[in-house]
Amino acid sequence: MSDAPAPRYDFRAAEPGWQQAWDDRACFVVPDVPDPGRPKYYVLEMFPYPSGKIHMGHVRNYTLGDVVARYKRARGFQVMHPMGWDAFGLPAENAARERNIHPGAWTYANIAAMRAELKRMGLSIDWAREFATCDVGYYGQQQKLFLDFWKDGLVERKESWVNWDPVDGTVLANEQVIDGRGWRSGAVVEKKQLSQWFFAITKFAPELLESLATLDRWPERVKLMQANWIGRSEGARVRFPMVEPQAGVDEIEVFTTRPDTLFGMSFLAVAAEHPLAAAAAERSADAAAFIAECRSMGTSAVAIEQAEKRGIDTGFRVAHPFIDGATYPVWIANFVLMEYGTGAIFGCPGHDERDYDFAAKYGLTITPVVLPPGADAATYALPGKPYVDDGTLFNSRFLDGLPVPEAKRAAIAKLEAQGQGQGVVNWRLRDWGVSRQRYWGCPIPVIHCTACGPVPVPDDQLPVVLPDDVTFDRPGNPLDHHPTWKHVDCPRCGTPARRETDTFDTFVDSSWYYARFCSPDAEVPVIRAAVDGWLPVDQYIGGIEHAILHLLYSRFFSRAMRETGHLSVSEPFAGLFTQGMVTHASFKGADGRWLYPNEVHLRQDGTTVHNETGEDVAVGRVEAMSKSKRNTVDPGVIIDRYGADTARWYILSDNPPDRDMEWTESGVAGAFRFTQRLYRIAEAALPRADEAGEERATRDLARATHRAIAAVTDALDSFSFNVAVAKLYEFAKAIEEAKAASGAALIEALCVMARLAAPAMPHLGESMHALLRPGAGLVAEMPWPEADPEMLRADTVTLAVQVLGKLRATIEVAVDADEETVFRLAAAEENVLRAIGDKPIRKRIHVPGRIVNFVV
Repeated sequence: MSDAPAPRYDFRAAEPGWQQAWDDRACFVVPDVPDPGRPKYYVLEMFPYPSGKIHMGHVRNYTLGDVVARYKRARGFQVMHPMGWDAFGLPAENAARERNIHPGAWTYANIAAMRAELKRMGLSIDWAREFATCDVGYYGQQQKLFLDFWKDGLVERKESWVNWDPVDGTVLANEQVIDGRGWRSGAVVEKKQLSQWFFAITKFAPELLESLATLDRWPERVKLMQANWIGRSEGARVRFPMVEPQAGVDEIEVFTTRPDTLFGMSFLAVAAEHPLAAAAAERSADAAAFIAECRSMGTSAVAIEQAEKRGIDTGFRVAHPFIDGATYPVWIANFVLMEYGTGAIFGCPGHDERDYDFAAKYGLTITPVVLPPGADAATYALPGKPYVDDGTLFNSRFLDGLPVPEAKRAAIAKLEAQGQGQGVVNWRLRDWGVSRQRYWGCPIPVIHCTACGPVPVPDDQLPVVLPDDVTFDRPGNPLDHHPTWKHVDCPRCGTPARRETDTFDTFVDSSWYYARFCSPDAEVPVIRAAVDGWLPVDQYIGGIEHAILHLLYSRFFSRAMRETGHLSVSEPFAGLFTQGMVTHASFKGADGRWLYPNEVHLRQDGTTVHNETGEDVAVGRVEAMSKSKRNTVDPGVIIDRYGADTARWYILSDNPPDRDMEWTESGVAGAFRFTQRLYRIAEAALPRADEAGEERATRDLARATHRAIAAVTDALDSFSFNVAVAKLYEFAKAIEEAKAASGAALIEALCVMARLAAPAMPHLGESMHALLRPGAGLVAEMPWPEADPEMLRADTVTLAVQVLGKLRATIEVAVDADEETVFRLAAAEENVLRAIGDKPIRKRIHVPGRIVNFVV
């Protein structure tokens, strides 16, 4: 970084001073129940995990939210803008093991450090609402919600096959398995059967899908991602009779979206966890070994798609529902998942790429049954790959000649008539398994009794508090190893029982925090008047990476809380904005190590070298800031060097906020120069405060002021923050150039500039306004400037001047010029005079604001 110029505006003194002034005035504090006489606005950014330091992604996210909050507050809204901490999770537990420190101590120390850094940014946060999800006051209320959900039939305990992370020793949701590996540990995920607690999110699948259409202030790509994850599909359940029943199984049920292709069947495949697979394993060591192999492979959709399609023939066979006497082999296949559909599929290799690859690998029959448009049924053959588009049926008996949609309906009707199936709607979405085998999470408030089964913890025994005296010297869950904590008496029968030692998935913690912020100190999960007054969140801001997990779970929670009487809204977030990432070039030294940007500098000859060694440095591509490549910039260093307002201004100025932005040292230095320039303009204007000025220049500056108000207002209303920045740059230039304007107009323009810039640069806005109008109060408490419509109208208008309809000149005239003046000025133009010559003018036409035409 180049040295910053000596400041005229002392941000180091100003920024803490204004932050203290806002706190003293409680500028950003609002009541739990909003005043019904004023409009409310709830701004919320996705709260951070307390890792210990903020990064530039935080700076961008929270700056965007703060601009919205400050702007809406100035527009007269009651604005709630809270902050909290997503504080449970494995990183704290891993830190405890590595550093020999309690997870709580590590977490709260990190919160203190990050809170201090965020406060330096000058965010208009109501800090009185702050909480961490590891606070007993929060997770104790979460336990009450769980018990309410359980009472209302929205919680179930059942045996299920789960994704098991062998390194972290915990269950993962399908969404937490990335390319077959745990999203935090990176370990290859295994399949394991456990008793788990589930939230019945599938009960709301139709509503979750249909309501996406009402979210008109959500990005379309997020809605599409959610719709695909919920995954509504129409098809049929088909029952295939076993030729010889096995292990009590006399038929296999399959869900398919393509019942029209049943005549192209080549095989039936089941998941490794299917009961028939277990029966095959008892008869065959090879089948048992294959099942074990399947359980160690990745379970994500990407992992399944990318893995080689493999299987093993069980030796069992099933009968075809439409072809008398036809039977087909039953395979165990690694691409069939027990949790999707029925855990079984029928294979039609002629019209499915996955089935085609599988059949080709194992030499199974491939029969085409859908004829492409224009093809001849007598001669058609597959061209070395499956045909997956629409067409008409052939090789399919009673379906022959039918288009695919009609064939689907005819096949379903036949299945239903024969009692071998029915048309159904299927959902990709599965119930949410929330049990996690770890210590640092919210305890699940359940007691297991041998006689009574799972028993809810009574209200008078809540909250179930995590014990502090745990050890991390053994693998697995420390709650299981604790000598006393899990041993309790059954609340129903009084016999010795055992606490549930699993804790909640941390996505539970973040799925209702938006509601808790409305009444964070309540002795119940939420105060109804508070949530009914503040919800939904008017503007939610966060990364696209949370499009499925967090947002879908939050939408479920609002519905579950609606069903249990905790709130009235169904959708928690009326508006969603997903910001882009902050990017930076990466640097690699001669020894192959990644280097931080502050370890290198650019020489005049254009080469980049190491600060200490002077050796050449390889400059990599610009990409998202990451610790692994060290292409990060410490926000604290930027604030120390340039001030919070400079960081905020630059983060807003580069690109539209939904796109990635590149952080450059020259860019932040330029932003700093602009903050200093604005303050110098204000200082220079003070001695001129009483000067008279030229009428035209004064009027032009007033018009520029009102046009700036209108333009910045429009930009902020549309989330075009970079446009607002550009308009303020233009306004600053207009102020500088208004040398002949009156001092009063100049001071007024600069005061408006301070107020327009304040959402982005709140400290500088306060400093400029206090300099120009001392004692006038805080900008943070002032209303937004209003543009005068009369001042937005132009003084002059440009007219096209035609002779016999052909353009000859343009003239600029006053908007209120009379018609004779317009004709006189038009006729005086040299090109017009030449075109008319000595011919008499037979007719003059004036269309106000557009043209003048002379007919000769």
